[in-house]
Amino acid sequence: MYVPEPISKLIEGFMRLPGIGPKTAGRLAFFVLSMEEEDVLDLAKALVRAKRDLRTCSVCGNITDQDPCYICTDQKRDRSVICVVQDTKDLMAMERTREYNGLYHVLHGAISPIEGIGPDELKIPDLLKRLSDDTVQELILATNPNIEGEATAMYLSKLVKPFGLKVTRIAHGLPVGGDLEYADEVTLTKALEGRREI
Repeated sequence: MYVPEPISKLIEGFMRLPGIGPKTAGRLAFFVLSMEEEDVLDLAKALVRAKRDLRTCSVCGNITDQDPCYICTDQKRDRSVICVVQDTKDLMAMERTREYNGLYHVLHGAISPIEGIGPDELKIPDLLKRLSDDTVQELILATNPNIEGEATAMYLSKLVKPFGLKVTRIAHGLPVGGDLEYADEVTLTKALEGRREI
């Protein structure tokens, strides 16, 4: 079947995005074609601007349009606590809670020997540099509750032990609204370990 080159290129472009297969890419391409030209141009400008204007914060590794980022420059933040996350999406999730008021450190990944990602590929040296002064008292390890995230948390906890910091790990367990019967054994074990008095 013949598809005009501009459409096939657009479909190929969408297929480069994670989780987008050929059918979804085709639907997105034809949706873009049905949009007003001004809206398509706005979308294109937003993509180009995001790629050109964003960089990583030289302090925490967050994606930002200013360096240092707005979190690192916010004097109201608790500078005695650093929350370590795997990527900027995790930082944004933490910020949405409006419960955490400390600083962050974005690793840009997790240790994964299968994928060839070791500690040297992560922003761990930058974290150690930040811990060298006496300002930081606690390090919260908020890596994902999977094998790679757990391995990264264990590695970091052992690595920062000489700093004499309080090292904590975010709790894992059952989600609010979840049913016990559908939870796996690891999740239930973590829920039991993280229980608290009420």
